[in-house]
Amino acid sequence: MGPRGSALICVYTSHHRLLESCLADLKKKEDCLLCPTGFAANMALMVALGSVGSLLPDGKKPLKNEKVVIFSDALNHASIIDGIRLADRQQVQIYVYKHCDMVHLNTLLSSCTLQKKVVVSDGLFSMDGDFAPIKELAELRKKHGFLLVIDDAHGTLVCGKNGGGVAEEFNCESDVDICVGTLSKAAGCQGGFIACSKKWKQLLQSRGRSFIFSTALPVPIAAAAHAAIVVGKKEKWRRKAIWRRVQDFQALTKIPITSPIISLVVGSEENALIASKHILESGFHVTAIRPPTVPANSCRLRVTLSAAHTIDDLLKLTTALSLCIKFKDIGVVTNFYKADGYYAKL
Repeated sequence: MGPRGSALICVYTSHHRLLESCLADLKKKEDCLLCPTGFAANMALMVALGSVGSLLPDGKKPLKNEKVVIFSDALNHASIIDGIRLADRQQVQIYVYKHCDMVHLNTLLSSCTLQKKVVVSDGLFSMDGDFAPIKELAELRKKHGFLLVIDDAHGTLVCGKNGGGVAEEFNCESDVDICVGTLSKAAGCQGGFIACSKKWKQLLQSRGRSFIFSTALPVPIAAAAHAAIVVGKKEKWRRKAIWRRVQDFQALTKIPITSPIISLVVGSEENALIASKHILESGFHVTAIRPPTVPANSCRLRVTLSAAHTIDDLLKLTTALSLCIKFKDIGVVTNFYKADGYYAKL
């Protein structure tokens, strides 16, 4: 597995640097910082944001003792929420805006008198499978001059012509200042990353505690992840295959899905567990998502499509699903939570 220890002490090799360079190129950023997990990446970034706000896009020098203000989507991943909680101990001001509600976000931004603003959002939301309104976020960024952070864990290698993610898909790469991701989804490996400017990388290396004090990625994992990124970027047929399966699933079920993440709300934990067991017996691993991941009585089956699935797989899966849920009663899950709801509380 190679030498073991933190990256800053003894474990930073040519394999790690090659992976960072490859990810920076994929995300069209100056540089990239590897972290042990995607969770650690978000924790490191949020804490760094809380510690200093001097590197905002306008390049202005910070005012002494001015707070950083973080605006977070109500359905952001738990790692973002926990990172913001830690940042809050540094006197960071926090606002949670309603899920993908740009009117609400604009209102909060307009009423905020502090200069150092940060907006953070998932690119493709993991529990509901809907996209963040990246174009609208980009317009608000131009209007309010905030730092835009996107967690593209589920969009990397899946979206965009070259697999650059949600920002590439919607032609907004230059509007995203920092992109966080994981190597445990489409890359099929382990680890997290933060694609950013060289200045931000320096800040993260000195303030991102979950990076500083964690064991670095093993050398074979770094090498494997690099190979996966190269393959994923080059073999575009894989992305085309995924989106064909999305279209096939929609045609078979008439459910208006928008991504390979398909959230089928069934209600109670009992219903979700029974349905998941039935589908497993039919040969498909579709897990039941339950509290605390989602609120009570919104338990769901989460189907995740991949390039490896065939149309025959989908025919068998939808047949198995139809025996335990009614497709006509399933709709796209959007705006399910309130900004002051169970999941969004910081």
